Amino acid sequence: MTSRFTELAVDCHGPERLAAFWCEVLDFKVIDRSEGKVEIGSWVPTVEDVRARQMPPTLLFIQVPEGKTVTNRLHLDVSPIDGSTEDEVTRLLGLGATKTDVVQGSDRNWVVMADPEDNEFCVLRTLAPQN
Repeated sequence: MTSRFTELAVDCHGPERLAAFWCEVLDFKVIDRSEGKVEIGSWVPTVEDVRARQMPPTLLFIQVPEGKTVTNRLHLDVSPIDGSTEDEVTRLLGLGATKTDVVQGSDRNWVVMADPEDNEFCVLRTLAPQN
């Protein structure tokens, strides 16, 4: 018996707004929406594809009434693929992200940020080809 990691659910106040932000960050598309829920991904999951192999998970934003109260126990890490880490941080700030400090010290080689609903995520080293 095997399970697949198919989606990561994110509780939030505004699923449409958060889905739009993460679509811009990850170059994902909205693949499903219903009242209070928006799912985004890089592909449209089918049962056959999921059964055949592990595919990239989707992100599912679910509207909840309560707000965020503590630092996330689970967060996303993103790596730029066609620019520097600094350029990506600048782009994400323009999309509505903020820099945040979760007390990890100054010698880290990643940048801790928060999405428009204050969910932390990290921008890691660039994966762009080096000239």
